[in-house]
Amino acid sequence: MYSQNDLDEAVSAGVLSADAATAFRAHIDRQRASPAVDEEQFRLITGFNDIFVSIAGAILLFAVGWIGQSIGQSSGLTIGRDGPSPISPAAVAAVAWGLALFFTAKRRMALPSILLLLAFVGGVFGTAALTIGLAVGGAFFDNNDSGVMVVLAVAAAVAAAGASLHWRRFRVPITVAAGAAAVAGILTSLLMAALGNDFEGQRNVLLATVLVLGVGVFLFAMRWDSSDRSRITRRSDVAFWLHLLAAPMIVHPVFTLLGLNDGRATIGEGLVVIVLYVVLAITALAVDRRALLVSALAYVLFALNELFRQFGAVELNVALTALVIGSGLLLLSAFWHQARAAIVDRLPGSLQDRLPTTHGQLAAVPA
Repeated sequence: MYSQNDLDEAVSAGVLSADAATAFRAHIDRQRASPAVDEEQFRLITGFNDIFVSIAGAILLFAVGWIGQSIGQSSGLTIGRDGPSPISPAAVAAVAWGLALFFTAKRRMALPSILLLLAFVGGVFGTAALTIGLAVGGAFFDNNDSGVMVVLAVAAAVAAAGASLHWRRFRVPITVAAGAAAVAGILTSLLMAALGNDFEGQRNVLLATVLVLGVGVFLFAMRWDSSDRSRITRRSDVAFWLHLLAAPMIVHPVFTLLGLNDGRATIGEGLVVIVLYVVLAITALAVDRRALLVSALAYVLFALNELFRQFGAVELNVALTALVIGSGLLLLSAFWHQARAAIVDRLPGSLQDRLPTTHGQLAAVPA
């Protein structure tokens, strides 16, 4: 199996000409009767060896973290008497970086690279947070939620710097999304610090902030997407992970602010959810990303279930909900390209020039 990224590297190495790679992609498009741009391809596994290495790597990182915690406890470098030690996440981050030098930089394995990136950024975040906590002492956090949020914001900033360093060295597509998540964490933590201890009273403010940050991540993802409208380079993979991050940041605050998380849904609220899901579907078709639909799926399932229950179909409400949503999504998937063309072709030309193409591939974009 050859991925889009493999073809890019073959062109860069001179093994294939750019014209030959473009012709090959066009041939695959014709075979599938669907343009590659609509397949939303990204590298997750290249073979079972990816799964094997990922399992082994996870076991090793777990062991390293456990040993680091034991060393921290024996040396007294813990928060509190038996609390966490910064040595544990630091060891995990160091080992993850070392493993990435082989499995990411040399072997270019997809799933292990994602695991090692998450372990590295998480390890850097944990090291920064626990080091600061060790320096200021456990008493600093007693009845001091604002202080906790400031520490988390600083740790998120260090994690963002670590993600930037990892991107410069390894160029793993999910790294940009990890950095964006860290930046969102910085801003959210600072807002919570400014709010003090009244988190519950200011819940709507926090949700609105997350929504705004989600829209920002979505626009950032569209910037990556617009630079590769045919989705034949690594930039498309970067945009995929950014969309995957932005979707729940947009969907969850919207539906929570509508009151869908209180365990009840009136007929009016259920209809609003369905209308919003249709709007999300149109947006997903226009930008050619399915993450928005998947993120909102749980809410629309709940809303439809409540509607069927209130209309008297108590025994079959779950089955009817699954039937309607499953059939709708399958039909949408089967006619995705046609639906996209019907929507995108009616948009202004300036906006169409920023969206993924609906008419096959454009000229090859340098990797």
